[in-house]
Formats: sequence, structure tokens, C-alpha cells
Amino acid sequence: MKKYEEAISAYDRAIETYPSNLDGLLSTGIWEGKGDALEAMGKHEEAVEAYDQAIEAHPKNAPVINKKGQILEALGRNSEADAAFTKAKELGYQ
Repeated sequence: MKKYEEAISAYDRAIETYPSNLDGLLSTGIWEGKGDALEAMGKHEEAVEAYDQAIEAHPKNAPVINKKGQILEALGRNSEADAAFTKAKELGYQ
């Protein structure tokens, strides 16, 4: 529906409700969703920060690590992107 601002507000409320140390998978999903919405809005740096939070909550989430790599690559941060892609691949991302 492309209501990204509303989605981000909902994710922010969820983040307040479920601190990152409450449940790794729940926190990961919330932060990943927020990162996706930010990315869709073209807020790349903020999306990277959200994905970092998702990765911190669940360090073996290869799809999120790969998404972070894609954004870093788009930002021209190639060495960081390569490191993310390598890590995602090590974790089984195809």
C-alpha cells in the first residue's frame, strides 16, 4: 500500500513496546520491517542503521545482512558491502 510513514510509526511503537533484548526474532522482524520501509522511501543511511539493529538482535540472519550489503553497495560503500555479502554467504544466503 506504500504507506511507509505509517509503517515506520508502527515499527517505532513496536520498538518501544518490545525492546531489542526481549526476543531476538521479534526484534529482528521489527527492525527489518522498519529498514525495508526506510529503504523504500530512499532513506538509505537510516535503513542501514535499522538493519544493523536487526542484525544485532539476530546475528545469523543472512537475508538481512544481504539487504544491508545491497544498500551499502548502492551507497558506494563497496568494501562494507563486500563484507556483508561474504558474511551472508557464509551463513548460507544464496
